[in-house]
Amino acid sequence: MAKKDYYEILEISKSASVGDIKKAYRKMAIKYHPDKNPDDAGAEAKFKEAAEAYEILSDPDKKARYDQYGHAAFENGHGGGGFGGGGMNMDDIFSQFGDIFGGGFGGFGGGQQRQTRVKGGNMRIRVKLTLEEIAKGVEKKVKVRRKVQADGVTYTTCSTCNGSGQVTRVTNTILGRMQTATSCPTCQGAGQSIDKRPSGSDSEGLIVKEETVSIQIPAGVTEGVQLKVAGKGNEAPGKNSIPGDLLVLIEEIQHATLKREGTNIHFDLYVSLSEAVLGTSKEIETVNGKVKIKIEAGTQSGKILRLKGKGLPSIERYGNGDFLIHINVWTPQQLSKEQKQFFDKMKDDDNFVPNPQTSDKSFFEKVKDMFM
Repeated sequence: MAKKDYYEILEISKSASVGDIKKAYRKMAIKYHPDKNPDDAGAEAKFKEAAEAYEILSDPDKKARYDQYGHAAFENGHGGGGFGGGGMNMDDIFSQFGDIFGGGFGGFGGGQQRQTRVKGGNMRIRVKLTLEEIAKGVEKKVKVRRKVQADGVTYTTCSTCNGSGQVTRVTNTILGRMQTATSCPTCQGAGQSIDKRPSGSDSEGLIVKEETVSIQIPAGVTEGVQLKVAGKGNEAPGKNSIPGDLLVLIEEIQHATLKREGTNIHFDLYVSLSEAVLGTSKEIETVNGKVKIKIEAGTQSGKILRLKGKGLPSIERYGNGDFLIHINVWTPQQLSKEQKQFFDKMKDDDNFVPNPQTSDKSFFEKVKDMFM
């Protein structure tokens, strides 16, 4: 089933400001809050949809990628959608988006208090890819040094918040009793404090450990795209904590002979004057292997040969771009005496006099034809 448009979920336009997005999410969250709609699965689903939409649209980077690629930017764990794929946890929503209401929020009329889950910090790395790797997609294994909980660390329940990680207050509003919560100042939201920690760990009971992480990179990614490997960032203290994410920024290694333009690839092919006059065949190396092309006799410099579908795949899965071969006729710069005599004799020959009326179309006409 196709996912609904995030703008449609929050009932806003694409030009909505950050304030408008926040206001729209607050409205939806209040309307479909589970404590206001007990045992209503439909309301809970809409509540989760609104949280997912806000998680993407409130982040400038994620919003930009969503506007460009739609939901495809966050499929298969690639792109940073924290709740993507429908595996949303209500505790995560309350802990991450409670600031919309001035703190974590519980419910209407004394809803059950939810325990805060502390999340570890995200980590960022850069991964360089060749054009060939981008064309096919690739698995990269990288070594990262991340903080993890040390073996043997033990915790005790925080006496200030009794393990909830939050301190709460209840106020009366026109919508009824509103319970708001803020992070516990004693345990910083963990709900626990360290009882014992092994030597070598820091004050939070964490140690630095090197780990090899596998990153699945989809075909068609572009320079600057950020992928996410969930749960492979730094861990946080506490039994109920969740690890942060590993954010992977893509860098593209410039190819020696090929130039990328979106999903299309351009290649300059140089042929000799005799090859252009008599015709020839050439073997070309593309990102998908070698192909053999035919150069017709009388080919003019500037002619563009189009290999349909031999370019890069679209990250939105709309097919492949094209491989465009630009023909350049190489003019010899040094001639022997006999060669000079030959061309001197031929320069007045009607067959050597330029005649654009009988030659190929102009460059602009060729480009226009390719996209008509």
